[in-house]
Amino acid sequence: MTGNDLDQLIQLFAKLPGLGPRSARRAVLALIKRRETLMAPLIRALQNTAERVKPCGACGNLDTQDPCAICRDPERDRSIICVVEGLGDLWALERSGACRGLYHVLGGTLSALDGVGPDELNIASLLARADPKEGVAEVILGLSATVDGQTTAHYVTERLMGRDIVISRFAHGVPIGGELDYLDDGTLTAALKARRPM
Repeated sequence: MTGNDLDQLIQLFAKLPGLGPRSARRAVLALIKRRETLMAPLIRALQNTAERVKPCGACGNLDTQDPCAICRDPERDRSIICVVEGLGDLWALERSGACRGLYHVLGGTLSALDGVGPDELNIASLLARADPKEGVAEVILGLSATVDGQTTAHYVTERLMGRDIVISRFAHGVPIGGELDYLDDGTLTAALKARRPM
């Protein structure tokens, strides 16, 4: 490995969330010191993930199969769809065990400043899924309590109005400006149980 190879690897690691240049250097050094026990398995895992993992065509979760394990699970309550911004939010809710329904990942929130409109998000597929004729009785808006999250919740609510579906959102236990991925399991569970109609 040349110096340029090391620099490139450090720069790539530094692009990961939570890693700056110093942490990236430490991670690369740890990998090099443990080539056989850490670096080689990591390379294989990254290669397998790149080749096999894909988004679920129904909900947007990542899995090696389509539909994903959550959508295939016969124990899930198919009358409930919990709408989330991203995968981190879905994984946080799954970790808490609070939601036993299905999910729908929007892929972000509406943001006029960032030029993100309804066509850039998975809203059309949500509207197609949220059909009472298919047994859907409730859509839970599990969006962050940010301005963009609330704007998105309002937009989705307007689009779902007129259907024979309960539209609910998380209780205010989710702090304003808070993001689901950073909340503890107890807060997520309490917020989901205390949801109310929009």
